[in-house]
Amino acid sequence: MEKHIVVCCTTPSREVAVSIAESLIPGRLAACVNIVGGIHSMYTWKGELCREEECLMIIKTRGELFERLRERIASLHPYEVPEIIAMPIVTGHAPYLEWIDESTG
Repeated sequence: MEKHIVVCCTTPSREVAVSIAESLIPGRLAACVNIVGGIHSMYTWKGELCREEECLMIIKTRGELFERLRERIASLHPYEVPEIIAMPIVTGHAPYLEWIDESTG
């Protein structure tokens, strides 16, 4: 896993996203969580086409924390199968990456 990652997670509401973020940041599992509202999601679930309004959490953290972060989100998330996916941060502004380390270390 890369040293730094961005984790995406959709939620059914801003309130759920804020609640999860309020657990991740003080727990030092995430340095920052951006919450983007007004996401229009379309997907199939149990054979049905679904259309939902969701919020997207964009979470910045260290790769070594992914499993703990994933477990925390899954324990708090109302969805049966929440989206919790990680993408590597290949490069970035060094002071920002250092801040991620300090905030999650």
